[in-house]
Amino acid sequence: MRLSYYPGCTLKTTAKNFESSAIASFENLGIELKELKRWTCCGTVYSLASDDLIHHLAPIRNLIRVKEEGENRVVTFCSMCYNTLKRSNIRIRNSEEDRDKINDFMDREEINYQGDVEVLHSLEVLRDEIGFDKIKEKVKRPLEGLKVAPYYGCMLLRPEEAGIDDLENPCILENFIETLGAEPIDFPYKNECCGSYQTVNAVDIVVDKAYSILKYAKDMGADVVITSCPLCEFNLDARQREVKARYPDFEEIPVLYFTQMLAIALGLDPEVCRFDLNYISPEGVFKL
Repeated sequence: MRLSYYPGCTLKTTAKNFESSAIASFENLGIELKELKRWTCCGTVYSLASDDLIHHLAPIRNLIRVKEEGENRVVTFCSMCYNTLKRSNIRIRNSEEDRDKINDFMDREEINYQGDVEVLHSLEVLRDEIGFDKIKEKVKRPLEGLKVAPYYGCMLLRPEEAGIDDLENPCILENFIETLGAEPIDFPYKNECCGSYQTVNAVDIVVDKAYSILKYAKDMGADVVITSCPLCEFNLDARQREVKARYPDFEEIPVLYFTQMLAIALGLDPEVCRFDLNYISPEGVFKL
């Protein structure tokens, strides 16, 4: 199976551990990821202003790139990229007026986009295209005894029309964890916001949020936390330094991308996981 792949900016910079483990894992599962040749930044966040169309140009332009390459589906790993592309696509599909205006904004050589690209998150591909049962058959190193806190954050589930699972009680990450032989903990903070871009100008808010989320995971016996959002990963992983400084009782816990855990369970070379880029290395947890 071959899928058009939109990496987004972060997977090419500070989240190379996400991309490396993702590409290797998907290749092992029989999926060739064909990176878009002329992709650009998705715009990072979906504009909430109803009259703000200009911020939809970037995501729609990337969907035009999919059509230019003769494809009608595109997959991304970053939750924020997924949310931005998906919601702009929904808006284009639902409003002929907005669709016409955005197409008019585009360069003359751009094709008119009609909203006919399907935007997929990689977890949907694992669940719906491959199937967790088949993935289980490919597991070479079951993660037995490992307790994992599934952390969805905001962008995978909100708003409901763009979410990949139930808004209030999602289970796709829990099912994924069980597929790899690990045990998901009951984690009520799994769809709690990590503080998002408050990390730029209000670090105190993020530190408090990270403390609440991670301490509960630790108290419930979790060995690691997994996520699919680079911003969540930064706020929950790298910010542990500030959390420890403010809360001396805090015990550090590794936070990693779900694809890193997948790569280990598939028996791939740990080098593809680039654990050197994780602030708290999970290598000890995996006994590597």
